[in-house]
Amino acid sequence: MGTVLWQIGRTGETVPEYVLNYAENQTADYPTTLGAYRFAELVERQTNGRIKVIVQPEAELGAEKEVLRQMKYGGIDFARISLSQLAELIPEMNALQMPYLYRDSTHMWEVLSGEIGDYFLEKAGEVGLVGLSWYDAGVRNFYTSQKQITCLEDLQGMTIRVQESDMMADMVEALGATAVQIAYSEVYSSIQLGEVDGAENNWPSYKAMNHDEVAKYYTVDEHTRVPEMQLVSAHTWEKLSEEDQEIILECAKESARLERRLWKLQEKQSQEKAVKNGTVVIEISDEEKERFRAAVEPVYQKYCGEYMDIIERIREL
Repeated sequence: MGTVLWQIGRTGETVPEYVLNYAENQTADYPTTLGAYRFAELVERQTNGRIKVIVQPEAELGAEKEVLRQMKYGGIDFARISLSQLAELIPEMNALQMPYLYRDSTHMWEVLSGEIGDYFLEKAGEVGLVGLSWYDAGVRNFYTSQKQITCLEDLQGMTIRVQESDMMADMVEALGATAVQIAYSEVYSSIQLGEVDGAENNWPSYKAMNHDEVAKYYTVDEHTRVPEMQLVSAHTWEKLSEEDQEIILECAKESARLERRLWKLQEKQSQEKAVKNGTVVIEISDEEKERFRAAVEPVYQKYCGEYMDIIERIREL
């Protein structure tokens, strides 16, 4: 847990009772980091300076996997972690990130804001964490260099880069393409050199890494929406009073609302910049999306066979 200090300074000014750290792997101007800064600001204000949260962006405290390990033992107090990382510790969380699961953004937030979302926030307790709120990480789509993806058949024979995730690789293979796991930093050159036909990611990442320069066809198929969770170490949480716990919980929820607004804005701006730079946007019809969804059904059985009841509840909402 962060440093504990005396409450009253020499001159009578209020000194933090707790100084806690917050791990964030994105840059200082990224929506999730700005959400973290807002969280820290709110906590300090609501506790009249008794609790100070220091946000450390750009993976200063380590990659997400290492951050999770340290949080389990109280070495790091707060963090924002991708659900894909949490699912490695709690496989049931795969049920929230399956391909073509959500109809749209509204559907996902209806799920996360209700009983199902609360259930998974509580599930974090199984690995020494406390779930505070949900952050947005956008929606991922395919983009290609030579050939447009307008229907399921277009993916046949293509080679698509995916992140280092077996589930994402299985999804691409189920759609008929060949999946290649390549480091994020190498995607640009891999497309440019023709080693892969394309990749998949959200609008901000596509534009930030200049992938629009080498893959101008962007197909909005919305295959995955992977939410992220704002967390606190159970070691830290248990040392706080119930009043302070309630304050932190409310501040986390308020920061999440800001992060969602910032993410939408960044998505819009990134798309506009890419289109201005020559990106061709291809929209997939609802009927075609159903074909994509049916094609990845084996992936559900492999990763969520035990949790299909949750999948059905999500689909029915």
